[in-house]
Parts: sequence; C-alpha cells; structure tokens
Amino acid sequence: MNRIPKAVYTKEFREEAVKLALTEGVGVSEAARRLSIPMKSLANWVRAAKAGKLKTVGQGQKPLTDLEMELNRVKRELAEVKMERDLLKKFGGLLREGVAVKYGVIEQMRRDYPVPPMCRLLGVSTSGYYAWLKRPPSSRTQQEPRLEAEILAAHQRTRETFGAERLQKDLTEHGVQVGVHRIKRLRKKLGLRCKQKRKFKATTNSKHDLPVAPNQLNQNFSVSAPNQAWCGDITYIATDEGWLYLAGLKDLFSGELVGYAMNERMTKHLVMQALFRAVASHRPSPGLIHHTDRGSQYCAHAYQNLVSQFGMQASMSRRGNCFDNAPIESFWGTLKSELVYHRRFATRQQAQQEITEYIEIFYNRQRTQARLDYLSPAAFTQRFYLNKIAA
Repeated sequence: MNRIPKAVYTKEFREEAVKLALTEGVGVSEAARRLSIPMKSLANWVRAAKAGKLKTVGQGQKPLTDLEMELNRVKRELAEVKMERDLLKKFGGLLREGVAVKYGVIEQMRRDYPVPPMCRLLGVSTSGYYAWLKRPPSSRTQQEPRLEAEILAAHQRTRETFGAERLQKDLTEHGVQVGVHRIKRLRKKLGLRCKQKRKFKATTNSKHDLPVAPNQLNQNFSVSAPNQAWCGDITYIATDEGWLYLAGLKDLFSGELVGYAMNERMTKHLVMQALFRAVASHRPSPGLIHHTDRGSQYCAHAYQNLVSQFGMQASMSRRGNCFDNAPIESFWGTLKSELVYHRRFATRQQAQQEITEYIEIFYNRQRTQARLDYLSPAAFTQRFYLNKIAA
C-alpha cells in the first residue's frame, strides 16, 4: 500500500515560517495558508521557537533540495494569486463602500478566507478590523433590525408596488424617518422588489364607418382642475371561465379612475355603463373633454348621444396611436403589473371582486404617485378643493 511521504522542512524554512507568523503580524492561520503547510505544524514550531527548542530536522528526515524548495515557493504564490482573484470577484463594488460595510463583509467571509488578505484587498487595516469586532454596535447598527421589519411591513402594506421614494413617504406617514439610500440598501438586503410590468395589446376595433371626433387633446394631458378631461378605454382580463372586459374612465387631473364597468362581452353598453357611473359619482360641469380611441363602442351613435347629453366634448385619438390615450393605457399597465399578472382568477366574479377592491380601495385612495406630491388621487383632489375654499 502506497503511503504519502512525510513532509520535511529545513531549520531555515521553519525559522522563516515562524518569523512570518509572529514578527510580520500575519498570524499562524494566514502564514500556514500562504506557505501551504499544516496550521498545526506551524503552531508547534511557534511554541517551540518561543521556548527556544525549534529543531533543525526531524529524526530520519532529509533536508529539502533547492528544486523542492522552489516548487513549494511557486505553489504558495499560485495559491495566493488564486485566492486574491477569487476575493476580488466576490468583493465587486465593495471597494466604494464604507469601512463598516467592509468590516461586515470580512466578518461574514472569515471562515472561508484569511483576514489579512481580505483587509489588504479592501484597503482597511487588520488591526482596525479586530478593534471593530470588540467595539459595541453603533446606534445606527442597532436600528437595522427594526428598520428591516418596518420596510418589510411597508412593502407588504403597499402591495409590493412602491419603489424606494414612495416607500419613504409611506414610512414617514407611519412615523418612521429613514433616508432613501438606506431604504434601497435594506430592500436589496431583504431581496424586496416591485412587481414587474408586462406588455399588453389593444382591444378596440377602429375599422368601421362610424363618425369619428377630432383629437382635442393632442397629447396635452395637463389640466388645472378635476373633471376637465377624462380618458376612456377598454382592456381585458383572463379568467378560467374566459375573458372579462373592463371599461374605465380616468381623470387627467388626479389620475383617479372615476368610472368603470366589467362584463363578459365588449359592447357599447359596457362603456355606457362606465360613463353613467362616472357622471353619477362626480357630476362634471358641461364642457368636459371626453377622450377615447376610435373603437366602435365609443363611436356608436348611442354612446355619442350620451356624451352630448351630458354636455361633454367628444375627442378621439388618431388611428393606431396609443400615445394619444396614454393616461388610461398607463393605468391598464399598472393594474395588470400590480394585480392581474400575479393572480389566477377561477371565475369572472372573483376577478371583478379583486379588481373592484384594487380600484376603489388601493389605487384611488391609498396608492401614492410622485406627480401628485406623493398623495393618492383622492387625497390630491381633496387638497385641491380645500385650497380653493381657503382662497
């Protein structure tokens, strides 16, 4: 049976190893790793050296030849280069981080890599790292667990739809003061992400001979008060029972969905129902611009008669130009990315219930928007009327 030959070391090699471990401040563990020798052996040499009993060569051992010593040196250098390359890959963007962050990373990786080379590559001192270990946690560090819990709760409270800026506003409203960059860092640490958007296609058919109204908005979506301009459109939602169609009207001032209706069929009666609900709840004054695409449901004589009856000005997008109706298209994208694409609706009734709750409770009254000074559509409208009364 073949045996692995026992390693032999000259006195000079042992003395240099002890010198590296002690006088150069590398430490036994790191020195053993650099020299590719067992840490236990080096520890024994250090104890022997301190006692003045470091032996030259073990009994029955032969000194290493020059070639063997050179091979050991090359092996050590290759091992160090490989270790440093691996560490540089793992550190990535940490070189731009603060000292405390670097010390934290070293603490996490110290079981797999020696401390001195990590400190050297990150540009911090080894003595500073060990002093940091003994130092009690700062008040900022002690806040981290509580902030993580608050951010996680806010992320769930806002239905996983808020980015760092809007999340900061929500936390402030709940009595938690924290910076945006800190929120971003803790969100990344916790693995929190906003729900992702997906593409969707148009539903209305503009190939018909019905009369078409001129485009009065021309992509100018800025209005100075509620109920000056509404945008309308139809979208669809998949259920296990088949398609569910949703017609909606959005106020350009606040972004509120002022009226909507759902049905298994996409007809003029669907859009008429949405319009009736919008008028019943908001009572707009005559002159409101009612903007939609050129879909046959909106161009139908019955629907246009209703628009005229309510004293509204009909306006329609150019053929095939979705940007002319961007505000309502944006709402469909938000609805689907934050709700629809993350659900499987067994029935149309289930879809109607969840979409109604999303619109009435979350979107119109809880979901803040940056363009609304981080208010919800309902709160933004309320503030407008309060300021008007105060003036």
